[in-house]
Amino acid sequence: MNPALISHRHIEIFRALMLSGGVSEAARSLHTSQPTLSRELARLEFLLGYALFDRVKGRLKPTQAALSLFEEVQRSYAGLDRIVLRARALAQGHETVLELLSLPALTQALLPGACKRWQDLAPEGRLSITPQESPLLEEWLSEQRYDLGLTEQAQSPPGTQSELLFEADEVCVLPDCHPLLERPSLGLEDLSGQPFISLASQDPYRQQLDALFDAAGIARRLQLETHSAAAICECVRRGLGLSILNPLTALRFSGQGLQLRRLRVSVPYRVYTVQAMLRSRHALLAPLLDSLRAEARALSQLLEQDLRRTGPSSPAG
Repeated sequence: MNPALISHRHIEIFRALMLSGGVSEAARSLHTSQPTLSRELARLEFLLGYALFDRVKGRLKPTQAALSLFEEVQRSYAGLDRIVLRARALAQGHETVLELLSLPALTQALLPGACKRWQDLAPEGRLSITPQESPLLEEWLSEQRYDLGLTEQAQSPPGTQSELLFEADEVCVLPDCHPLLERPSLGLEDLSGQPFISLASQDPYRQQLDALFDAAGIARRLQLETHSAAAICECVRRGLGLSILNPLTALRFSGQGLQLRRLRVSVPYRVYTVQAMLRSRHALLAPLLDSLRAEARALSQLLEQDLRRTGPSSPAG
């Protein structure tokens, strides 16, 4: 195999064949002749050292290797399509879209209020929000694909700059009328034997909590686990157990069938903004950062107010 001799034209021919399924259709789409296309395909297979297609009754059937290679080719073309769309927008004098990459939980708990503030500051602005989990989130930010990111990772990915946006301890969430709501704060020992709903085992906050309970010798009844903090809140509302969660998601559901209590052990939760430093700075990035900071301060105040409301619980409604 000699990849150095593989040209963009070879990849273009391969993609056309995958999309059309036949030599004649691919030749028409590329404005070339069938013999030329067949010759270039044979050359590509020779350079790769394996067949990309099986010839079945005059048609080309992709091999498994071709299907795998096509996935990578399509990802590259998707990036090219984004470049073309942006170039066209710039040529037409349109303001480009502000691209934001965020952890899924923050798209529900933090961004709606921040977006409302930003819209008031920049009513003509256009914002695109993409949810993504770590570590892909940090990888994409490092690749300069987005103007701004929201993450829980303190270390800045290469080519970016991070700023602490929000900090508070994780909180315990309990269903309405749970006996533990009689207490203004809870220790780990209060959760002994309680049905507990956890984040997935690979989640770093889950691992931190498991280590704390193990070190204290306290056993919970681990009956449910999920990747989604919002899903945990829904389960708590239905009386399936209690949990310890990030305060932003917990606050969003507070008063809707569940309540919050402060933990007497500190489990810090932090959110960071991440700016791409090698990407042209968007004209509306500064107002978005101001809006995120204002929303983070407002949520911090609401959280403190909620946690100060302690004492015996009463039935909802």
